[in-house]
Amino acid sequence: MIPTRTSRLAGISLLLAAILVSPATASSMSPVHALETTATAPPIDPSPTDGSSATASPVAPSPTGGGSTTAKPAAPSPTGGSSTTAEPAPPAPKKSPSPAATASEREEDAAEPSEVRNASMGQGLARIAETGDAQTPRAAEALDGNGDQGATQDLSDTGAAATSYWNPGGVLGVDVSSHQGRFVDWSSAWRNGSRFAYVKATENDDYANPYFSDQYAGAGAAGMYRGAYHFALPSLSSGATQASFFVRNGGGWSADGKTLPPLLDVEYNPYASLGNTCYNMTPSQMVAWIADFSRQMQTLTGRKPMIYTTANWWNECTGNTTVFGDHALHLARYGSTTPGAMPSGWTKQSVWQYTDVGPVVGDWNQWNGDLASLDAFARNTAKTTPPAATAAIAAVVSSAPELGGVKSAVTCGLVNAGCYQNFANGAVIWSSGTGAAMSLNGPIRTAWLASGAQNGVLGYPKAAQDCGNRDGGCYQSFQKGEIFWSTASGAQISKTGPIRTTYRAAGAENGVLGYPTGKETCGLKNDGCFQAFQRGEILWSSTTGARISKAGAIRTTYRAAGAENSALGYPISAEICGLKNGGCYQAYQRGEILYSSTTGAQISRLGQIRLAYRAAGAENGALGYPTGKETCGLKNDGCYQSYQNGEILWSSATGAQIVSTSPIRTTYRSAGAENGRLGYPLTARTCGLKNDGCLQSFQGGEIYWSSTSGAQISRGGTIRTLYRSLQAQDGRLAYPITAEICGLRDGGCYQGFQRGEIYWSPKTGPKMVKTGEIRTAYRTAKAENGILGYPLAHETCGLKDGGCYQSYQNGEIMWSPKTGARITATGPIRTAYRKSGAENGTLGYPTTNQTCPTTTRCTQTFQRGTLTWTPTGVKRT
Repeated sequence: MIPTRTSRLAGISLLLAAILVSPATASSMSPVHALETTATAPPIDPSPTDGSSATASPVAPSPTGGGSTTAKPAAPSPTGGSSTTAEPAPPAPKKSPSPAATASEREEDAAEPSEVRNASMGQGLARIAETGDAQTPRAAEALDGNGDQGATQDLSDTGAAATSYWNPGGVLGVDVSSHQGRFVDWSSAWRNGSRFAYVKATENDDYANPYFSDQYAGAGAAGMYRGAYHFALPSLSSGATQASFFVRNGGGWSADGKTLPPLLDVEYNPYASLGNTCYNMTPSQMVAWIADFSRQMQTLTGRKPMIYTTANWWNECTGNTTVFGDHALHLARYGSTTPGAMPSGWTKQSVWQYTDVGPVVGDWNQWNGDLASLDAFARNTAKTTPPAATAAIAAVVSSAPELGGVKSAVTCGLVNAGCYQNFANGAVIWSSGTGAAMSLNGPIRTAWLASGAQNGVLGYPKAAQDCGNRDGGCYQSFQKGEIFWSTASGAQISKTGPIRTTYRAAGAENGVLGYPTGKETCGLKNDGCFQAFQRGEILWSSTTGARISKAGAIRTTYRAAGAENSALGYPISAEICGLKNGGCYQAYQRGEILYSSTTGAQISRLGQIRLAYRAAGAENGALGYPTGKETCGLKNDGCYQSYQNGEILWSSATGAQIVSTSPIRTTYRSAGAENGRLGYPLTARTCGLKNDGCLQSFQGGEIYWSSTSGAQISRGGTIRTLYRSLQAQDGRLAYPITAEICGLRDGGCYQGFQRGEIYWSPKTGPKMVKTGEIRTAYRTAKAENGILGYPLAHETCGLKDGGCYQSYQNGEIMWSPKTGARITATGPIRTAYRKSGAENGTLGYPTTNQTCPTTTRCTQTFQRGTLTWTPTGVKRT
């Protein structure tokens, strides 16, 4: 429908016309619940939201010209139709307009003001069928006499029935709006099988059908059951506001046996200016709007509105809500011989609009039942009141003056055959399973109604609300849960299930969590659920069950990491305190969070680092509590985590290894840790070595520690290989006292130990120089920088008279107990000495080093002689 823009004068004329022709309303209060289906809407606070009196409930008008006294319309004999039900002729209408109106009537019709907005029931569905878009008019939607934007014309025949029109049989009906004009040929509609009619009364809160009274009266005069419908524009004003406007302009109900319940037309948005097909409203907003409209209609008329919609629109725009399954359904579906799939919440329709192209008027409908059931539907007499319900409700009322004055009779027909009675300050609800319980006006009742009342997740109340709880709070128990309220948290549902069981086991509002601050929310990772409370949350998954995540440092860390979506997953335990130094921890699917007052809350995630930590005793072990999270992206894709007393490093080649706080760790970190020459640790620190020493192995060597030597690196290489072959700290050298030092003469290296040194050069390889007089003599001679150069062999003992010697690049050092350590440098004297048999010859051990006072004379003294060199040779004296 294209909206028609009118002048201010035309708008005033429209308003006056609506006022002049709108039907009178009665002032009787009807029950707040309509009873069309086996499951009905929640009992509603009877106070109207628009400020109107709750005791003034408009009812549908009598036809123009006087009220009909016919309790039930009589059907005529069939005239050219296929109906198998023989019915008497319809009563003569008090005013019988002809489809061929007089000239004066046509002029009067032409003078009627055009509507600002005026969509018709099913307009969106018909547009979609032709154009594919509910906001694109059909070709047959013509301009009216006001100019370029007009009302949608009736697309049906205006004369007698056409035999080519298909109908599903049964009890048929029509619906009309101002597009059909003031005078509809109701007699022809009757002859074509129509036994009921719905007439558009209003749209939004600013349009009233100027022809409503004539159309409504005409249908009644023709003998039809008739009712009024409201075209909803949910984005423009509240549901209660539109409901009140509807009732003021013909949307009432009366138990006169002729008036059908009010009808809410909520469907495809026909106006591009109002946004998408759902009026730019979210499903939750749409559901709340419909509930608001329904509550106000029940308050003002005593009946729930029937809902007109399509399955597609309903499921999309309400998010498949099932809350309104207790309302009667008027379902639209064209081009089919069956109503098709129901919208969410319904198992059957009450009325099916099966076409928008039919005889006399366009929209034709089928009642899902016989005339007797339609009559019961109109009278609202389909349900009876069990005596047990009346007695139980009366017993509650007798001791509950706080309910205030009675606002309705005991009314039944709720889900599971429940009943209720409304009062000024609430309602009393009864079911055979729960008995009668008060539902007082207030936040708890409001939350219950918003959840679907007895049709929702909670079911019926089991007891009255209980107040005076912690922080002045209240709660009320229901079949499937509870609602808790406090001034700080508001009213929140705690529905039956593992989360509620855990909450109650923790003391409910008196426990660590306090009151709930939100509803249970599902659809989390792996179909999990959670509910928030004043001091924490409860999270549930099918594999972990329901676990508390209480407010505090651990929960803060968990949420910062992504909660259930993080590497930790769902909690598998509650938070457990009383650990070492007053610490706490909580376990998760893939790790833990540990807390202490000095370290804060830190994650220990599932993996080899955590396994190594736990194997070491966790917080009770040498490492203490973690001080940071596991950090990856190190060299070779390694990871590490720091602790109070050390760290654990991991790489794929080495696994997870502890480097505990100690001089070894200090030395390791000073050497660049995993980025240094040592690489990743291969083992944990091992203590209890010789002299209470310790050792830790790394990819590129080892670190040794003793109290006298400190922590020293023995890096991978030939020096370390020789040291280890000499039994390392248990051997002749004992602990290293320096790191390996390179850059010596000829590219050599050396490392000092407690009892010696190891020298290496590319030409000589690693050689030990152990502590003793030989080493002293070597060092006195400037070691590798002196005349001897690097050692060629280790010190060798067991010589004559208990002597020892060590060979070097440029000589030897020989030692005996009597002579001490003496150098025999490479040259003529050493050559002559060795030819004489060295220490085993006649000379014995050297008693001095070789001396050369001039460039042409050198001497060296031995135990039994002296060798002197001159350019002429070596002589012995």
